[in-house]
Amino acid sequence: MVIDGDSVVAAGGWSGRQTLFGGDQHKGDADLTVDPATSPARIRAFFVHPAWARRGLAREIYAACEAAAAAAGFRRFELMATLPGVPLYRALGFADLESVNVPMPDGLTLPCIRMERPIADPVT
Repeated sequence: MVIDGDSVVAAGGWSGRQTLFGGDQHKGDADLTVDPATSPARIRAFFVHPAWARRGLAREIYAACEAAAAAAGFRRFELMATLPGVPLYRALGFADLESVNVPMPDGLTLPCIRMERPIADPVT
């Protein structure tokens, strides 16, 4: 998280949980952890306030996520990107896996792209 005064200007994270995206309201059962030897870590939503765009904040947050996930034994990341986030994730080295239409509570769908990338080997 990046804070300026009292405002959060950028945030993001990762997890080793099974659920690829969404909040607790989208979980049916317990959100189990995954085995880092066989499953990818999950990138969670990244946000950068538009006034703070193009300053490297998302890359900085990604680097912290990658280092932490690598230290936990993960070898790759997976995420579900909304279309505005796709250029960022592609610039970070993520590759498209599939287009997905995520159903929303109001009956509309949100077009997304499931993406993945390897996690760099930690520097020793």
